[in-house]
Amino acid sequence: MYKKYSREDQKALATWAANCAERVLTLFEKTVPSDNRPRKAIEQCREWVGTGIFSMAVIRSASLSAHAAAREAPIEAARYAARAAGQAVATAHVPQHAFGAAYYALKAMAAADSANAKANVAREWEWEAGQVPENLRDEVLKRVVIQPTKKGISIKIDKSGDF
Repeated sequence: MYKKYSREDQKALATWAANCAERVLTLFEKTVPSDNRPRKAIEQCREWVGTGIFSMAVIRSASLSAHAAAREAPIEAARYAARAAGQAVATAHVPQHAFGAAYYALKAMAAADSANAKANVAREWEWEAGQVPENLRDEVLKRVVIQPTKKGISIKIDKSGDF
């Protein structure tokens, strides 16, 4: 069986995903200050990276809890920020979830200030792309696709090929 990412790559992607999610976490926490589920998901992601101890029940619960927080959040930017956290922790299970964390962080930035979405997303993407480990950068640049549209900006994950 072909394995696309090594365990070291997966941990590097998880760290990157947690960093991406953490950068937009304040968009959630300012909106719903009493809800710590997305923060706990990021913490759980970092714990897995640090210890290497994997419990599917723990990872799944942290991810689903962050996504539940997203569904309950009253504004779009907060929902995307919580989803970024849910995707970050899920990277412990499937490395490709890291792309989801970056994607949702970018969506959060766009939603937080729609009048300046293009500039804010460009700045955030520059940071995200600069933080990913060198050996994974080409894959990330290929998978996270940002394009201007008539209405603003489009952010997608390219899942074609050997995703």
